[in-house]
Amino acid sequence: MAPRPDDAEAGLFADAGGASSLAKDAPHYHGHRDRLREKFAAAGGDALPDYELLELVLFRAIPRRDVKPLAKALVARFGSFAEVLSAEPARLMEVQGVSAGVAADLKVIEAAGRRLARGAIRGRALLDSWGALQDYLRATMAFAPREEFRILFLDKRNHLIADEVQGRGTVDHTPVYPREVARRALELSATAIILAHNHPSGDPTPSAADVAMTREIVAVLAPLKIVVHDHVILGRNGHASLKGLKLI
Repeated sequence: MAPRPDDAEAGLFADAGGASSLAKDAPHYHGHRDRLREKFAAAGGDALPDYELLELVLFRAIPRRDVKPLAKALVARFGSFAEVLSAEPARLMEVQGVSAGVAADLKVIEAAGRRLARGAIRGRALLDSWGALQDYLRATMAFAPREEFRILFLDKRNHLIADEVQGRGTVDHTPVYPREVARRALELSATAIILAHNHPSGDPTPSAADVAMTREIVAVLAPLKIVVHDHVILGRNGHASLKGLKLI
């Protein structure tokens, strides 16, 4: 018996004499996959709703099944394409149809996006590349399910020396120790830093505690001649700059 074609990636047509019974029995999503790929090729990812872009990602991980219901279920559960990619693997696997392999593939796509955004700021003066920096921080932190506190350490030309997560906390709190921030800045010979953290609630509005903590870090670093350029707070609904708000 001739081997059965693997999935939508294989041709399902017979010889020139006519269509085979396999073509007549092909699941409806075979043609859908081709049409969706053509739509992506013609119009780009921005033309696709979140669930369709997620379908394209799932095609390779799940080759023999209609993935549109799963893509829609994931977006409904987590809120958006970005939030699906940012979800922790254990939470992804709570959705029926998501195996460990599928979750791993989604996390690879997330890592690729972060790497791409980071490449846009590498070797550039960050104060002259503020848009690229915001894109990087948004890709890295805005959709994380827990609060993270990140520090970008800069040299005298405001080029990035290191980008480090100093702490991870709960959904609304991450402990930060100003003297540890100072110690690490001195270890790296940094002359300036940019602080960043996310609000998993989605609202980037700085809290009184955010402002107080930032001012404490500024006070600790000032005698060391280390400048705090800004503290950026990320949320699903945008970002806030404490410097832009004149809070530091």
